Amino acid sequence: MARIVRFHELGGPENLKIEEVPLRDLKKGEVKLRVQAVGLNRAEALFCRGMYLEQPKPPSGLGYEAAGVVEEVGPGVDPDWIGKPAATIPAFSMNEYGMLGEEVIAPVHALGEYPASLTPIQASAIWMQYLTAYGALVEIGKVTAGDFVIITAASSSVGLAAIQIVNDLGAIPIATTRSSAKRDELMSLGAKHVIASDEEDLAARVKEITEGRGARVTFDPVAGLFVEKLAQAAAYGGIIFEYGALSLEPTPFPLRPALGKGLTMRGYTLWEITGKPALLEDAKEYVYSRLADGRFVPKIAKTFPFEQSAEAYRYLESNQQIGKVVITVP
Repeated sequence: MARIVRFHELGGPENLKIEEVPLRDLKKGEVKLRVQAVGLNRAEALFCRGMYLEQPKPPSGLGYEAAGVVEEVGPGVDPDWIGKPAATIPAFSMNEYGMLGEEVIAPVHALGEYPASLTPIQASAIWMQYLTAYGALVEIGKVTAGDFVIITAASSSVGLAAIQIVNDLGAIPIATTRSSAKRDELMSLGAKHVIASDEEDLAARVKEITEGRGARVTFDPVAGLFVEKLAQAAAYGGIIFEYGALSLEPTPFPLRPALGKGLTMRGYTLWEITGKPALLEDAKEYVYSRLADGRFVPKIAKTFPFEQSAEAYRYLESNQQIGKVVITVP
């Protein structure tokens, strides 16, 4: 038996319950992980509400990112995994695997080792954020030195990872956040410029920062009507990555600026990387090496004990955090 978090009907954190369930036998290509920490993501909050890319099939577990120790391996899995610390990569359906529990089953293809210098709490805050940003900015966007990159919702864990990657590439991160309350901390975490989008004219500020050129790459999980402002701030020939829909509004195509500037507006998800083994291996190596030498450092906003899992998701949805919200598991 193992304690896991599940929900039986769609809704918010109030529907999350800790339940004791039997762990099934391991199938081919699976491992059993004794969990130490779980990093939270907006994807899971949307999944619980039936607003994610896939619909949940209650009763359903949830959770993409667990860090822990491999206790057992199934058929076809290298036994050398046993006893190793590992963190799960979002490369599976939450309808099949949920990582929020004391002991969980995970597919071995979704395991990633992490540097010994990281704690389990930090390790639960690496793969979703860094791989998401890597795919758009490095693999597809080809960000290079001198590029101006707009990073919206910059106080999120993915936003902070994007800031670190843009800096590592020698480009200039322009972070946006709704109010100026988070400005100083975002600057201390590597943003070269911070724009409070509810208080300032985004396009005018970007024009000023870039000396009229605009941003070549925009990395945005907000979408909705906000894309009109992002298009106005983009450079000629720029690309806008939409990797989320936090606004929950319909998202128009910004036709006039797109025509005038030859813009590309592109939908993007992490699955473009995790679904292709060769790309995933390159991405893992890129992230691992920079975690190991200290160029990348995951920012933990707040931790909650396992018994307060619902409160942890409530805090995630409050937008107060800067960085990753993590649940610690006894």
